[in-house]
Amino acid sequence: MAGGAEMRSAIVAAQGPAGTLREGYLMALTWSFTLFNSVRALAYLPTLWAIHASGDASQHSLWTWATWLGANTTMAAWLFEHNGRRCNRAVVVNAANAAMCLLTVLMIARFRL
Repeated sequence: MAGGAEMRSAIVAAQGPAGTLREGYLMALTWSFTLFNSVRALAYLPTLWAIHASGDASQHSLWTWATWLGANTTMAAWLFEHNGRRCNRAVVVNAANAAMCLLTVLMIARFRL
């Protein structure tokens, strides 16, 4: 039985130029997803810095951030389960975004209590 990479190559060869084009598109889409979601994880830093520097979290919705935390956490778990309980880029970047949302939730809660 052929390995995963060999099987994909055989399928692409059978599909001809359209298969090669699709494979390139899927690779570009995967890397774009990884790039933008990794940058998104860093985009939380200005909010964290602003809350910390001002000591005021009144302009930040705890409900909204908790919802984003739940969305990112469940998406990471869903991807993990649907990927045969293995991590891939999508799982890691969703988990990183969940971690940043958790930090934001904790910081908002800290300054509100």
